Amino acid sequence: MKEQIEHCLESIRPYLQADGGDVVFRRLREDGVLELQWVGTCRICPMSQLTLRAGVERAILHEIPAVKRVEAVSE
Repeated sequence: MKEQIEHCLESIRPYLQADGGDVVFRRLREDGVLELQWVGTCRICPMSQLTLRAGVERAILHEIPAVKRVEAVSE
C-alpha cells in the first residue's frame, strides 16, 4: 500500500515543488486515514488546506480506494 501511495504522491509533487513545497507520507491508519506532512512553503501557505482537499486528497482517493480521507499532520 505504501508503494501505491508514494507513486500517487510522485504525480502530485511537481506541482507542489514548483512553489517550493512538498508533502511527506507519514502513515496510513487502520481506519483508512492517510497522514501526510507538509514541508517547505506548503507548511505556511494559507491555501494548503484547499490544496490538500482539492488536489492531494482527490488524486489519492481516485487511485487508492482503501484511503478514506487525507489529513495533514505536524511531525
